[in-house]
Amino acid sequence: MRYEIDSPLLVSLLPTIVEAEDGLARLDERAARAAIAEGFAERRNFFDAVGALWVAGELVHVEDLVLHDAHMDTRTPSHELTIAHSILRARRRIWTAAPDWALSGSGLSILGGDTQGEGAAPETRSAKALVEDDDAENEADALLSAELAEIDAILERSQRLLDSHGSPGAPEPHEAPDRVREKRSDDPLGLFDDEEWDEAARLRAWRKTISIADSLPPALGAALLFDAWERMEPLRRQHWLGGLLVASYLRARGKVTSHLFAFYAGLKTVRYERRRSRDRLTRLQAFLEAMAESAAAGLKEMDRLSLARTQMEIRFRDRRSNSSLPQLADFVLSRPMVSSAMVARELRITSRGALNLLNDIGIREITGRGRYRAWGIL
Repeated sequence: MRYEIDSPLLVSLLPTIVEAEDGLARLDERAARAAIAEGFAERRNFFDAVGALWVAGELVHVEDLVLHDAHMDTRTPSHELTIAHSILRARRRIWTAAPDWALSGSGLSILGGDTQGEGAAPETRSAKALVEDDDAENEADALLSAELAEIDAILERSQRLLDSHGSPGAPEPHEAPDRVREKRSDDPLGLFDDEEWDEAARLRAWRKTISIADSLPPALGAALLFDAWERMEPLRRQHWLGGLLVASYLRARGKVTSHLFAFYAGLKTVRYERRRSRDRLTRLQAFLEAMAESAAAGLKEMDRLSLARTQMEIRFRDRRSNSSLPQLADFVLSRPMVSSAMVARELRITSRGALNLLNDIGIREITGRGRYRAWGIL
């Protein structure tokens, strides 16, 4: 399939390109100067992860994702929730890396789950961000160490049992050695490899479209890359990675540098028939409109967050200098919702103290019940 943009197609897309470029520029300028920039960027990570599952036809509640990210699930996490959390972690990793890292060969290998891919670890933006990520991962590992140890023991006993009875995948003596399929060391049962689906070749073919996108306006180039990703389907298990690469491409081109753009948050508002149309013009228009919709939604959300921050600042303006209310305000702005347990762990205070701070700061209680209460900015 050809991905060059001819003149008639460019003329037809020109109004939508202008609208998308203008929306992205306004959003980036506003987010770069806003006092709530960090909280806004973190909130967009959650909404984009939920939007990615929505586009894939799965429903994940943002409240469940927030609790799962804080390791405070109220129920057993579903498969879709686990995928949404993987998207959330991938967005954070892309943001802490260099702007063009995700589009490189090593970045795609790491994001695609190839731990043996070429390239070094991503270059971090700051040492503080790297330390925070390491602390979060160490805390998660500590919480799951007991469960993982039990799983490892079961797997080891199962492997010893299989070895004692012979490997079921071993070739017969009369089988030709050249017909035996070579298997990965980390995939002995061949559950993930498909010899008819060469992901490496598809990724190389997709990366060739980056040079074509570089000769176009940033918004149109990003839409072209996402359309190529949807058509080629390089990664079947990480198909959601295309929207994250679009955000990384906009950042690498200098179009949205204040945060990682939430492409899926706008794409979910576009009808399925348009974003999966057989006509390439219709698909590109849908992707450009998704960028404009996400930018407009981001501007409205910044208005709400700015107003909420102003109201909270009035509450703790005359408090003592060591008050925890400013830290609570920053934490509330960075999450779609918070619970008393989350606040207590973040601020290192008791649950009773967390409830008192939540009442003092004056944010809305969104659950409307006595147990399992949560607060947030709507």
